[in-house]
Amino acid sequence: MIDHLAERGGHGRDSVPSTSLGRGSLAEAMIETRLDNGVRVLSEQIPGVRSAAIGVWVRQGAAHETDADTGVSHLLEHMVFKGTERRSALEIADLLEALGGSLDAYTSREHTSYQARVLDEHMPIALDVLSDLVLSPTLADSDLELEREVVLEEIAQVEDTPDDLVFEMHTERLWNGHPYGRSILGTKESVTSMEVGTLRSLHADRYVGQNLVVAAAGNVEHEDFAGRVAGYFADVSPGDRSEQVVHPSATASGFERINRSTAQTHIVFGTEAPPHSSDDRYALILLSTVLGGGMSSRLFQKVREELGLCYSIFTFQSFYHSAGLVGVYVGTRPATAEQASEAVREELKRVATEGLTDIDLDRIKQQVKGQVMLSLESTGARLHRLASFALHDEPFRGLDDVLARIDAVARDDILRVATHYFDPTLHLELRLGPDDAVSGAV
Repeated sequence: MIDHLAERGGHGRDSVPSTSLGRGSLAEAMIETRLDNGVRVLSEQIPGVRSAAIGVWVRQGAAHETDADTGVSHLLEHMVFKGTERRSALEIADLLEALGGSLDAYTSREHTSYQARVLDEHMPIALDVLSDLVLSPTLADSDLELEREVVLEEIAQVEDTPDDLVFEMHTERLWNGHPYGRSILGTKESVTSMEVGTLRSLHADRYVGQNLVVAAAGNVEHEDFAGRVAGYFADVSPGDRSEQVVHPSATASGFERINRSTAQTHIVFGTEAPPHSSDDRYALILLSTVLGGGMSSRLFQKVREELGLCYSIFTFQSFYHSAGLVGVYVGTRPATAEQASEAVREELKRVATEGLTDIDLDRIKQQVKGQVMLSLESTGARLHRLASFALHDEPFRGLDDVLARIDAVARDDILRVATHYFDPTLHLELRLGPDDAVSGAV
């Protein structure tokens, strides 16, 4: 798998990958303008398409919150859709959909995003709606009373979905009190007690020029787009940029089991990985793809095809500013949980000890490069890739650069990274399922 928001955790109207392998483009046409107040404006013109994907990112996410206001970023993301100074909630929902377009949003651990996809001729309308949402929400008390109930339902939905809940529980325990372990949705208690004044303060403090990235990909012309963005965002207060999340002092490892009456036992292995800026992420993505990136992967072939112990098994990874996360998920019946866990451990240990052969390394490089290039056919994926380098304060990398970095990964890099991040003794294994998951009773 190339991306995972997976973080297994972008929450909003649409969950989308927040981490990308690279930020190249077939046309190499990224252009950036910076407004005087700090707003970064980026665009990529994609020949041959008749659509435009537009997004506004705010450097504010769950990792910037405190335990007392956990979930406030996500609740604010919901609240901006309840109405603005110029539009009602229905008008916001209807305007782009009536044109055949779409409007989405999500909250992650380090940022909040609002995006639209429309025909190229409707880009000005989409930008108008997005700027209205981001800059002028009404944030009314009456709307909060209704929307908190919606978020409480979202929390309840996760609690009733064990293959989502196990990631929430694993993340919290792995990061051991660090902000990366904080729930994006918040808790029932924090959401229930949230006041509209808290939302207004957050909006005033964080939805400011130094925290904003506005981007577009598709049939867009940069000067026109940047001029329109300036018309909406140039008067926004520069404000102060959100502080970077500190590096974790320690993460948890070992084994933990949580009893729950479910038909399956849901198992997550995971450990800390390098941050987004590390070149080791290329080797990690190659390894993750070998292990659990598709039907031909080692874990799928071993645990599902050969042993018949699961329906779903995959690897995941997320790369944040200060650290990252890599791991494995498998869902299996309680009676086979121990056997499935042992099979995963064997494959992790194998790659941590042996690395990859030249043949395996060459094959997985071709697979990942193909996935990268195929992803460039989506304006939405290219929009998020475009914004990602700005959000991580990294230089733009064209497609040739990205492919060269993949090709440059050597067997020694693979073995070193595998030893540091895929040795199962370094992972926290969390099992969510019935009491008999350990005993093997049916």
